[in-house]
Amino acid sequence: MKKWLLKPPSPQDVTRLLLAYRLWLVSAALGALLGVLAFLVIPPAYRAQATVVVDHNLEQARPDAQTDRDLFKYLSRETSKLVEVAWSDATLQTVAGLVPGTNITDLRNKKLHLSQPSDGAWHFYADDSDPARAGQIAAAWAKAFTGMVQQGVATAMGIDADRSRLNAGVDPDEKASLEAEIQKLESQSLGISPYVQVSLSQSTQLPVERAVSLGTYLLVGVAAGFVLAACGVLLFGGEKR
Repeated sequence: MKKWLLKPPSPQDVTRLLLAYRLWLVSAALGALLGVLAFLVIPPAYRAQATVVVDHNLEQARPDAQTDRDLFKYLSRETSKLVEVAWSDATLQTVAGLVPGTNITDLRNKKLHLSQPSDGAWHFYADDSDPARAGQIAAAWAKAFTGMVQQGVATAMGIDADRSRLNAGVDPDEKASLEAEIQKLESQSLGISPYVQVSLSQSTQLPVERAVSLGTYLLVGVAAGFVLAACGVLLFGGEKR
């Protein structure tokens, strides 16, 4: 048994396999059929896409940048902060509140997907067996993210304004009041730049399609058919010697 398992195929077996075009056609047809059946019997979830436009205003945020590398590092750092905002408990709790029957665990681990460049259109995806509900979840996530970022920007701008007044020189009573206000705002800060601008681009009548297309099922089925056919021929189809 071990000798049979480890024995390599002969050149004749490989040649016969490569030339067996009927086998390839039949295995491709059967694999494609199985792919279609799998798509119909266990269909993938629907996926809706909402879009938010993010502008970091690099010219204003980093006028002192000397090289593109400085801008890239700044953009990477600020983008990471916004990603954390998108997946934060506060943002997902807002989504769960807007869409009954959802919870943070399912949203974070099963339903939500984020695809974004560093500066430009961020796409917020949501999966669900119901296409309308998928659109509702995606729109709620995009709106929650936009609201959280705008709140964070307002907080950052308030901190900067209070610090400017403090540095300009104020009387002791006002200084104590400003320091207390700065401390309060810092406790609410998301750490994002005050120069970030976000706006909803798509939040209604969202595009919805299957998370995995029928074409993908067909390709996987055909590939599986080829592999199984080749394995079958090489393992069991050799001539008796």
